[in-house]
Amino acid sequence: MNAPADSADVRRRNLALVLRHLDAHGPCARTEVAAGTGLVHASVTALVAELIDRGLVREAGSVPSGGRGRPRRLLRLVPERVVILAAQVTLESVHVMAADFGGHVLHRESAPHHAPYGDPRVLAAVIGCAARAAEAMVRDASPDAHVAQLTVAMAGPVIGPGQLVAAAIDFGWHSTDLRALVVAELPGLDCPVDVVNDANMAALAEYHALAADGVRHPETVAYIKADTGVGGGLLVNGRVHSGSHGMAGEIGHLPIALDGPECRCGTQGCLAMYIGPEPLIHAAGLDAVADARGGEAALAELDRRLRAGDPDATAALGAAGHALGAAVLGVCGVADVGEIILGGYLSTWATWLRPGLDARLAGRRALAPDTQPEITFGVLGTEATLRGAFQTCRDALLDDPTSVPAVPAPPVGVASP
Repeated sequence: MNAPADSADVRRRNLALVLRHLDAHGPCARTEVAAGTGLVHASVTALVAELIDRGLVREAGSVPSGGRGRPRRLLRLVPERVVILAAQVTLESVHVMAADFGGHVLHRESAPHHAPYGDPRVLAAVIGCAARAAEAMVRDASPDAHVAQLTVAMAGPVIGPGQLVAAAIDFGWHSTDLRALVVAELPGLDCPVDVVNDANMAALAEYHALAADGVRHPETVAYIKADTGVGGGLLVNGRVHSGSHGMAGEIGHLPIALDGPECRCGTQGCLAMYIGPEPLIHAAGLDAVADARGGEAALAELDRRLRAGDPDATAALGAAGHALGAAVLGVCGVADVGEIILGGYLSTWATWLRPGLDARLAGRRALAPDTQPEITFGVLGTEATLRGAFQTCRDALLDDPTSVPAVPAPPVGVASP
Protein backbone atom coordinates (compact mmCIF):
# COMPACT_ATOMS: atom_id res chain seq x y z
CA MET A 1 0.00 0.00 0.00
CA ASN A 2 2.96 2.36 0.64
CA ALA A 3 4.73 1.68 -2.66
CA PRO A 4 3.62 4.91 -4.45
CA ALA A 5 4.77 7.10 -1.57
CA ASP A 6 8.02 5.17 -1.30
CA SER A 7 8.56 5.51 -5.03
CA ALA A 8 7.96 9.26 -4.83
CA ASP A 9 10.42 9.52 -1.93
CA VAL A 10 13.07 7.60 -3.86
CA ARG A 11 12.60 9.81 -6.90
CA ARG A 12 12.79 12.96 -4.78
CA ARG A 13 16.02 11.75 -3.18
CA ASN A 14 17.50 10.89 -6.56
CA LEU A 15 16.53 14.26 -8.00
CA ALA A 16 18.26 15.84 -5.02
CA LEU A 17 21.39 13.76 -5.65
CA VAL A 18 21.58 14.96 -9.25
CA LEU A 19 20.84 18.59 -8.41
CA ARG A 20 23.39 18.68 -5.59
CA HIS A 21 26.03 17.13 -7.84
CA LEU A 22 25.45 19.77 -10.50
CA ASP A 23 25.50 22.47 -7.82
CA ALA A 24 28.86 21.27 -6.53
CA HIS A 25 30.54 20.13 -9.77
CA GLY A 26 28.73 21.59 -12.76
CA PRO A 27 28.78 22.22 -15.60
CA CYS A 28 29.23 18.51 -16.29
CA ALA A 29 27.87 15.79 -18.53
CA ARG A 30 25.31 13.11 -17.72
CA THR A 31 28.05 10.46 -17.62
CA GLU A 32 29.87 12.48 -14.95
CA VAL A 33 26.65 12.85 -12.96
CA ALA A 34 26.12 9.08 -13.11
CA ALA A 35 29.68 8.43 -11.96
CA GLY A 36 29.47 11.00 -9.17
CA THR A 37 26.11 9.89 -7.79
CA GLY A 38 26.25 6.15 -8.39
CA LEU A 39 22.99 6.25 -10.34
CA VAL A 40 22.67 4.29 -13.57
CA HIS A 41 22.86 6.32 -16.77
CA ALA A 42 19.25 5.67 -17.77
CA SER A 43 18.02 7.00 -14.41
CA VAL A 44 20.22 10.07 -14.70
CA THR A 45 18.79 10.78 -18.16
CA ALA A 46 15.21 10.66 -16.82
CA LEU A 47 16.03 12.69 -13.72
CA VAL A 48 17.83 15.37 -15.73
CA ALA A 49 14.83 15.58 -18.06
CA GLU A 50 12.59 16.31 -15.06
CA LEU A 51 14.96 18.93 -13.70
CA ILE A 52 15.00 20.58 -17.13
CA ASP A 53 11.18 20.54 -17.18
CA ARG A 54 11.19 22.28 -13.81
CA GLY A 55 13.57 24.92 -15.18
CA LEU A 56 16.30 24.11 -12.66
CA VAL A 57 18.79 22.72 -15.18
CA ARG A 58 19.61 23.40 -18.82
CA GLU A 59 22.05 22.14 -21.37
CA ALA A 60 25.02 24.46 -21.77
CA GLY A 61 26.87 23.47 -24.89
CA SER A 62 29.09 20.46 -25.47
CA VAL A 63 32.72 19.41 -25.28
CA PRO A 64 34.64 16.69 -27.13
CA SER A 65 34.32 13.28 -25.52
CA GLY A 66 38.03 12.59 -25.77
CA GLY A 67 37.48 9.61 -28.03
CA ARG A 68 35.43 8.67 -31.05
CA GLY A 69 32.07 9.08 -29.36
CA ARG A 70 29.69 11.97 -29.59
CA PRO A 71 30.54 15.22 -27.84
CA ARG A 72 29.39 15.38 -24.24
CA ARG A 73 26.50 17.74 -23.63
CA LEU A 74 27.11 19.76 -20.50
CA LEU A 75 24.48 20.53 -17.89
CA ARG A 76 24.34 23.49 -15.53
CA LEU A 77 22.00 24.94 -12.96
CA VAL A 78 19.70 27.82 -13.88
CA PRO A 79 20.07 30.16 -10.88
CA GLU A 80 17.55 32.70 -12.13
CA ARG A 81 14.75 30.11 -12.08
CA VAL A 82 14.33 30.31 -8.29
CA VAL A 83 14.13 33.36 -6.03
CA ILE A 84 14.31 33.22 -2.25
CA LEU A 85 13.05 35.99 0.02
CA ALA A 86 14.67 36.46 3.43
CA ALA A 87 13.58 38.94 6.08
CA GLN A 88 15.35 39.93 9.27
CA VAL A 89 13.65 41.72 12.15
CA THR A 90 15.72 44.08 14.30
CA LEU A 91 14.61 46.32 17.13
CA GLU A 92 13.86 49.21 14.80
CA SER A 93 13.69 47.86 11.23
CA VAL A 94 12.75 45.04 8.89
CA HIS A 95 15.39 44.12 6.32
CA VAL A 96 14.34 42.11 3.25
CA MET A 97 16.56 40.52 0.64
CA ALA A 98 15.58 38.77 -2.60
CA ALA A 99 18.28 36.54 -4.10
CA ASP A 100 18.30 33.97 -6.86
CA PHE A 101 19.34 30.36 -6.41
CA GLY A 102 22.98 31.22 -7.04
CA GLY A 103 23.01 33.82 -4.27
CA HIS A 104 22.92 36.87 -6.57
CA VAL A 105 21.07 39.61 -4.69
CA LEU A 106 18.24 41.02 -6.79
CA HIS A 107 16.66 43.42 -4.31
CA ARG A 108 17.18 44.85 -0.85
CA GLU A 109 14.85 46.90 1.23
CA SER A 110 14.86 48.18 4.79
CA ALA A 111 11.88 49.73 6.51
CA PRO A 112 11.39 51.04 10.05
CA HIS A 113 8.56 49.18 11.77
CA HIS A 114 7.76 51.36 14.82
CA ALA A 115 6.14 48.26 16.33
CA PRO A 116 4.50 48.98 19.68
CA TYR A 117 5.77 46.89 22.57
CA GLY A 118 3.61 43.81 23.06
CA ASP A 119 1.75 43.91 19.71
CA PRO A 120 3.17 41.86 16.79
CA ARG A 121 0.54 42.87 14.23
CA VAL A 122 2.24 46.10 13.14
CA LEU A 123 5.50 44.26 12.64
CA ALA A 124 3.76 41.54 10.59
CA ALA A 125 2.24 44.21 8.37
CA VAL A 126 5.64 45.81 7.69
CA ILE A 127 7.17 42.40 6.89
CA GLY A 128 4.29 41.69 4.51
CA CYS A 129 4.59 45.05 2.78
CA ALA A 130 8.35 44.69 2.26
CA ALA A 131 7.98 41.10 1.01
CA ARG A 132 5.26 42.11 -1.47
CA ALA A 133 7.47 44.89 -2.82
CA ALA A 134 10.39 42.49 -3.29
CA GLU A 135 8.18 39.89 -4.95
CA ALA A 136 6.68 42.46 -7.33
CA MET A 137 10.14 43.60 -8.35
CA VAL A 138 11.16 40.01 -9.05
CA ARG A 139 8.03 39.37 -11.13
CA ASP A 140 8.61 42.50 -13.20
CA ALA A 141 12.22 41.55 -13.89
CA SER A 142 11.71 37.82 -14.44
CA PRO A 143 8.11 36.63 -14.90
CA ASP A 144 9.15 32.94 -15.04
CA ALA A 145 11.04 33.03 -11.74
CA HIS A 146 9.61 30.80 -9.03
CA VAL A 147 9.46 32.49 -5.61
CA ALA A 148 10.29 29.50 -3.46
CA GLN A 149 10.12 30.77 0.11
CA LEU A 150 9.87 33.71 2.47
CA THR A 151 11.95 33.04 5.57
CA VAL A 152 11.52 35.47 8.46
CA ALA A 153 14.37 35.54 10.98
CA MET A 154 13.07 36.70 14.35
CA ALA A 155 14.87 37.47 17.61
CA GLY A 156 13.58 34.85 20.03
CA PRO A 157 13.24 31.06 20.25
CA VAL A 158 11.05 29.49 17.58
CA ILE A 159 9.54 26.18 18.65
CA GLY A 160 7.60 23.24 17.26
CA PRO A 161 6.25 22.46 13.81
CA GLY A 162 3.95 25.49 14.09
CA GLN A 163 7.03 27.73 14.39
CA LEU A 164 5.63 29.71 17.30
CA VAL A 165 7.79 32.52 18.60
CA ALA A 166 7.97 31.31 22.18
CA ALA A 167 9.21 34.60 23.59
CA ALA A 168 10.37 37.76 21.85
CA ILE A 169 11.44 39.49 25.04
CA ASP A 170 12.72 42.67 23.40
CA PHE A 171 9.36 43.05 21.65
CA GLY A 172 7.12 42.06 24.57
CA TRP A 173 5.59 38.93 23.01
CA HIS A 174 5.16 35.38 24.14
CA SER A 175 3.78 32.34 22.29
CA THR A 176 3.06 34.29 19.11
CA ASP A 177 2.13 32.76 15.75
CA LEU A 178 4.07 35.31 13.72
CA ARG A 179 3.92 33.09 10.64
CA ALA A 180 0.13 33.20 10.56
CA LEU A 181 0.16 36.98 11.00
CA VAL A 182 2.61 37.41 8.11
CA VAL A 183 0.71 35.00 5.84
CA ALA A 184 -2.45 37.04 6.45
CA GLU A 185 -0.59 40.08 5.09
CA LEU A 186 0.36 38.25 1.87
CA PRO A 187 -2.89 37.22 0.15
CA GLY A 188 -1.33 37.25 -3.33
CA LEU A 189 2.05 35.72 -2.51
CA ASP A 190 1.87 32.02 -3.34
CA CYS A 191 4.90 30.68 -1.50
CA PRO A 192 5.54 29.07 1.89
CA VAL A 193 6.45 31.26 4.84
CA ASP A 194 8.81 30.06 7.56
CA VAL A 195 9.76 31.76 10.81
CA VAL A 196 13.20 30.94 12.20
CA ASN A 197 15.44 32.11 15.01
CA ASP A 198 17.78 34.86 13.85
CA ALA A 199 20.78 33.73 15.90
CA ASN A 200 20.56 30.17 14.56
CA MET A 201 20.61 31.53 11.01
CA ALA A 202 23.60 33.75 11.76
CA ALA A 203 25.37 30.83 13.45
CA LEU A 204 25.03 28.66 10.36
CA ALA A 205 26.16 31.42 8.02
CA GLU A 206 29.23 32.29 10.09
CA TYR A 207 30.11 28.61 10.54
CA HIS A 208 30.17 28.04 6.77
CA ALA A 209 31.86 31.36 5.99
CA LEU A 210 34.70 30.61 8.41
CA ALA A 211 35.01 27.08 7.01
CA ALA A 212 35.34 28.55 3.52
CA ASP A 213 38.18 30.69 4.89
CA GLY A 214 39.98 27.57 6.06
CA VAL A 215 38.81 27.29 9.69
CA ARG A 216 38.43 23.66 10.76
CA HIS A 217 35.55 23.48 13.22
CA PRO A 218 35.35 20.98 16.08
CA GLU A 219 32.30 18.77 16.58
CA THR A 220 30.51 21.17 18.94
CA VAL A 221 30.45 24.93 18.35
CA ALA A 222 28.61 27.67 20.21
CA TYR A 223 27.71 31.01 18.63
CA ILE A 224 27.05 34.19 20.60
CA LYS A 225 25.92 37.39 18.92
CA ALA A 226 24.75 40.80 20.01
CA ASP A 227 22.80 43.24 17.85
CA THR A 228 19.05 42.95 18.35
CA GLY A 229 19.47 41.87 21.94
CA VAL A 230 21.79 38.98 22.68
CA GLY A 231 21.29 35.53 21.21
CA GLY A 232 23.14 32.41 20.30
CA GLY A 233 23.10 28.98 18.80
CA LEU A 234 24.59 25.55 19.38
CA LEU A 235 25.92 23.61 16.39
CA VAL A 236 26.78 19.91 16.43
CA ASN A 237 28.58 18.64 13.33
CA GLY A 238 27.49 21.78 11.49
CA ARG A 239 23.78 21.43 12.30
CA VAL A 240 21.71 23.50 14.70
CA HIS A 241 21.00 21.63 17.93
CA SER A 242 17.73 23.08 19.18
CA GLY A 243 17.29 21.04 22.36
CA SER A 244 14.08 19.52 23.73
CA HIS A 245 11.93 22.63 23.30
CA GLY A 246 13.73 24.64 20.62
CA MET A 247 15.43 26.74 23.29
CA ALA A 248 19.05 25.53 23.11
CA GLY A 249 21.56 28.29 22.53
CA GLU A 250 19.55 31.10 24.16
CA ILE A 251 22.78 32.35 25.68
CA GLY A 252 21.56 35.91 26.11
CA HIS A 253 19.38 34.75 28.99
CA LEU A 254 22.05 32.71 30.71
CA PRO A 255 22.26 34.16 34.26
CA ILE A 256 25.81 35.19 35.09
CA ALA A 257 25.09 37.03 38.40
CA LEU A 258 22.72 36.00 41.18
CA ASP A 259 22.06 39.59 42.28
CA GLY A 260 22.31 41.26 38.86
CA PRO A 261 19.78 43.60 37.26
CA GLU A 262 16.29 42.30 36.61
CA CYS A 263 15.67 41.06 33.08
CA ARG A 264 12.34 41.10 31.24
CA CYS A 265 12.65 37.33 30.86
CA GLY A 266 11.69 36.98 34.53
CA THR A 267 15.06 36.41 36.19
CA GLN A 268 18.12 38.43 37.20
CA GLY A 269 21.66 38.88 35.98
CA CYS A 270 21.24 37.61 32.41
CA LEU A 271 24.11 38.11 29.97
CA ALA A 272 21.87 40.40 27.90
CA MET A 273 21.73 42.82 30.84
CA TYR A 274 25.48 43.38 30.51
CA ILE A 275 26.29 43.19 26.80
CA GLY A 276 22.95 43.95 25.14
CA PRO A 277 22.53 47.19 23.18
CA GLU A 278 20.61 49.11 25.84
CA PRO A 279 23.01 48.30 28.72
CA LEU A 280 26.04 49.17 26.58
CA ILE A 281 24.49 52.42 25.41
CA HIS A 282 23.73 53.31 29.04
CA ALA A 283 27.20 52.31 30.29
CA ALA A 284 28.84 54.46 27.60
CA GLY A 285 26.72 57.49 28.54
CA LEU A 286 24.74 57.55 25.30
CA ASP A 287 21.16 57.43 26.61
CA ALA A 288 20.45 60.93 25.27
CA VAL A 289 21.53 59.89 21.77
CA ALA A 290 19.28 56.83 21.91
CA ASP A 291 16.32 58.91 23.13
CA ALA A 292 16.78 61.50 20.40
CA ARG A 293 17.82 59.36 17.42
CA GLY A 294 17.15 55.71 18.28
CA GLY A 295 19.18 52.73 19.39
CA GLU A 296 20.87 52.07 16.05
CA ALA A 297 22.16 55.63 15.93
CA ALA A 298 23.41 55.31 19.51
CA LEU A 299 25.32 52.13 18.66
CA ALA A 300 26.87 53.90 15.67
CA GLU A 301 27.96 56.71 17.98
CA LEU A 302 29.38 54.16 20.42
CA ASP A 303 31.43 52.72 17.57
CA ARG A 304 32.74 56.18 16.67
CA ARG A 305 33.72 56.91 20.26
CA LEU A 306 35.46 53.57 20.68
CA ARG A 307 37.62 54.25 17.65
CA ALA A 308 38.36 57.72 18.97
CA GLY A 309 39.56 56.29 22.31
CA ASP A 310 36.70 57.66 24.45
CA PRO A 311 37.30 56.38 28.03
CA ASP A 312 33.62 55.79 28.87
CA ALA A 313 33.05 53.77 25.71
CA THR A 314 36.23 51.77 26.28
CA ALA A 315 35.29 51.05 29.90
CA ALA A 316 31.80 49.92 28.85
CA LEU A 317 33.28 47.38 26.41
CA GLY A 318 35.87 46.24 28.94
CA ALA A 319 33.15 45.40 31.45
CA ALA A 320 31.13 43.70 28.71
CA GLY A 321 34.15 41.52 27.90
CA HIS A 322 34.27 40.29 31.51
CA ALA A 323 30.54 39.47 31.41
CA LEU A 324 30.97 37.67 28.09
CA GLY A 325 33.81 35.64 29.59
CA ALA A 326 31.52 34.48 32.42
CA ALA A 327 28.96 33.29 29.87
CA VAL A 328 31.64 31.50 27.83
CA LEU A 329 32.72 29.61 30.94
CA GLY A 330 29.13 28.60 31.60
CA VAL A 331 28.53 27.39 28.06
CA CYS A 332 31.77 25.40 28.07
CA GLY A 333 30.92 23.80 31.38
CA VAL A 334 27.56 22.56 30.10
CA ALA A 335 28.21 21.75 26.44
CA ASP A 336 32.01 21.21 26.34
CA VAL A 337 32.21 23.22 23.12
CA GLY A 338 35.44 23.28 21.16
CA GLU A 339 34.88 26.70 19.63
CA ILE A 340 32.98 29.89 20.41
CA ILE A 341 32.12 32.11 17.44
CA LEU A 342 31.33 35.70 18.36
CA GLY A 343 29.12 37.65 15.97
CA GLY A 344 27.26 40.91 15.56
CA TYR A 345 28.98 43.79 17.31
CA LEU A 346 30.85 41.27 19.49
CA SER A 347 32.94 40.65 16.38
CA THR A 348 33.05 44.29 15.26
CA TRP A 349 34.31 45.38 18.70
CA ALA A 350 36.62 42.43 19.35
CA THR A 351 39.58 44.74 20.02
CA TRP A 352 37.84 46.30 23.03
CA LEU A 353 36.13 43.15 24.30
CA ARG A 354 39.14 40.87 24.13
CA PRO A 355 41.07 42.13 27.20
CA GLY A 356 38.14 41.59 29.57
CA LEU A 357 37.21 38.30 27.93
CA ASP A 358 40.75 36.94 28.18
CA ALA A 359 41.09 38.08 31.80
CA ARG A 360 37.92 36.21 32.74
CA LEU A 361 39.08 33.04 30.99
CA ALA A 362 42.70 33.15 32.18
CA GLY A 363 42.28 31.00 35.31
CA ARG A 364 40.53 28.15 33.52
CA ARG A 365 43.01 28.28 30.65
CA ALA A 366 45.91 28.00 33.08
CA LEU A 367 44.31 25.05 34.87
CA ALA A 368 43.25 23.03 31.81
CA PRO A 369 44.63 24.64 28.65
CA ASP A 370 43.93 21.66 26.41
CA THR A 371 40.19 21.68 27.14
CA GLN A 372 39.46 25.35 26.52
CA PRO A 373 37.57 26.49 23.42
CA GLU A 374 39.02 28.42 20.53
CA ILE A 375 37.53 31.93 20.37
CA THR A 376 36.86 33.01 16.79
CA PHE A 377 35.17 36.10 15.43
CA GLY A 378 32.52 36.18 12.74
CA VAL A 379 33.30 37.65 9.34
CA LEU A 380 29.86 38.46 7.94
CA GLY A 381 28.82 41.39 10.12
CA THR A 382 25.24 42.51 9.56
CA GLU A 383 24.88 40.09 6.61
CA ALA A 384 25.02 36.93 8.72
CA THR A 385 21.35 36.47 9.55
CA LEU A 386 19.99 37.13 6.06
CA ARG A 387 22.63 34.92 4.49
CA GLY A 388 21.84 32.12 6.91
CA ALA A 389 18.11 32.38 6.20
CA PHE A 390 18.80 32.29 2.45
CA GLN A 391 21.12 29.28 2.74
CA THR A 392 18.65 27.34 4.90
CA CYS A 393 15.94 27.75 2.27
CA ARG A 394 18.38 26.93 -0.54
CA ASP A 395 19.43 23.71 1.21
CA ALA A 396 15.78 22.70 1.62
CA LEU A 397 15.18 23.23 -2.09
CA LEU A 398 18.27 21.20 -3.00
CA ASP A 399 16.84 18.41 -0.85
CA ASP A 400 13.45 18.57 -2.61
CA PRO A 401 13.55 19.80 -6.21
CA THR A 402 9.91 18.73 -6.63
CA SER A 403 8.92 21.85 -4.68
CA VAL A 404 9.66 23.81 -7.88
CA PRO A 405 6.84 23.41 -10.42
CA ALA A 406 7.37 22.68 -14.09
CA VAL A 407 7.91 25.72 -16.29
CA PRO A 408 4.63 26.51 -18.09
CA ALA A 409 4.70 25.63 -21.77
CA PRO A 410 4.73 28.70 -24.04
CA PRO A 411 1.51 29.46 -25.93
CA VAL A 412 1.05 27.73 -29.27
CA GLY A 413 3.07 29.52 -31.92
CA VAL A 414 5.44 31.15 -29.41
CA ALA A 415 8.98 29.79 -29.35
CA SER A 416 10.63 28.88 -26.06
CA PRO A 417 13.54 31.12 -25.03
